[in-house]
Amino acid sequence: MMMINRRMISALQQVGPRFLPFADAATRDLPLSRLLRLSLFQVSVGMAMVLLTGTLNRVMIVELGVSAWLVGLMVSIPVLIAPFRALIGFKSDTHKSVLGWRRVPYIWFGTMMQFGGFAILPFALLVLTGNGHGPAVWGEAGAALAFLLIGAGINTTQTAGLALANDLASAETRPRVVALLYVMLLFGMVASALVFGSLLHDFTAKQLIQIIQGVAVLTVVLNTIAMWKQEARNSPLASEDAATISFGEAWRRFSAAGRAKRLLIGVGLGSAAFSMQDILLEPFGGQVFGLSVGETTWLTATMALGTLAGFAISARRLGKGGDPCRLASVGILVGIFAFAAVIFSPLLGLVSLFQTGVFFIGLGGGLFSVGMLTAAMDLASSGAGAMSGFALGTWGGVQATAAGIGVGISGMLRDAVSDLAMHGKLGSATTGPAAGYVTVYQIEIVLLFATLAVIGPLVRGGKRSTRQPGFGLAQYPG
Repeated sequence: MMMINRRMISALQQVGPRFLPFADAATRDLPLSRLLRLSLFQVSVGMAMVLLTGTLNRVMIVELGVSAWLVGLMVSIPVLIAPFRALIGFKSDTHKSVLGWRRVPYIWFGTMMQFGGFAILPFALLVLTGNGHGPAVWGEAGAALAFLLIGAGINTTQTAGLALANDLASAETRPRVVALLYVMLLFGMVASALVFGSLLHDFTAKQLIQIIQGVAVLTVVLNTIAMWKQEARNSPLASEDAATISFGEAWRRFSAAGRAKRLLIGVGLGSAAFSMQDILLEPFGGQVFGLSVGETTWLTATMALGTLAGFAISARRLGKGGDPCRLASVGILVGIFAFAAVIFSPLLGLVSLFQTGVFFIGLGGGLFSVGMLTAAMDLASSGAGAMSGFALGTWGGVQATAAGIGVGISGMLRDAVSDLAMHGKLGSATTGPAAGYVTVYQIEIVLLFATLAVIGPLVRGGKRSTRQPGFGLAQYPG
């Protein structure tokens, strides 16, 4: 009997790492319980992203009657912080504290900024829609401040949190550890989208305010649990005697890499192409197909599931030595066909075609993001040497900046084209509510073709010369 039990235990130990996700990411120094606790900061970031780019923008445009261009500018305000992601990461690398902490202070400051933004937002929305006291311009200013604080908090928390994960993980498990953290981000997005959708099935302003306040409290609770006893105090790297280099020197090392310029242009164009639809997806479903708030919130979850599928496919392909730029090109092609499906869905009157297109937008975006990120990691390790963390932070700044600019422009384009269509200036065939949305989707397809042209010369024939030890998403920008 004892022999049978030993054999069963041995078999389970061999099966575990293969069939249990990220079971091999834990080590003796970083057990799975501590790793999962650390990943809670990604769950809070996922909640904030769904609320800003999913539920809240649809409610503001459709239910509250706020102009799409104004909502687009509001949602894109956090992009003002994106260019500073490299600086945030660099500062957390070189931070010298009397308490011996480098990462924890930045995670805490980011958490407080998120909480402050969510605390201001409900009151700003009340004034903005005329249900509060004071002119609407005060509501616009309050909403802008709230979005700025939330965006700054997300960028600071995520950058310092991923850096802390890199510090705690061993060199062998670091890619899988940070990959787990990013999957937890998607889990936070999917779970919060489902919860928000069910709570807002029958929309009321009171329910929206309660959700925003609940997210503010949960952000502090989850991030506090995530930080608790994670970073050791009195680290030699945080001492006054620790050697550091200047930010300018770090930038010169990165910019000297050979393929950096083309890769940066490619990731900028592609990120803008996949992000322009972020604030239009749920309003499109509400205005064109008449979907409820709960039904359109499910679209965000559908896209997140498609992105997760893209990660799984990417892990398999890159694990076999596939070319990351080729993988990114496949993602672009998937995105082109996905946007085409969304464009044709109102013409054919097929909600299912629209929902299918949403899933494949997420799939294509996942393939593109992972492929370009892996190319950046290869570039950083070959050209930037020890500054790979800074290189990927710069990558994150370009990605987030391009995405934010795309989101801001998309709202203005949608409003301008819709106004022309309503006045019959685009012909009798384009008088419906879909005209403005379809124009943005067509521009996204053009940008995807441009991205394909940029990264095409980077695609190598055959497989990579060096097989990566594992698939990871270290320092991936949120």
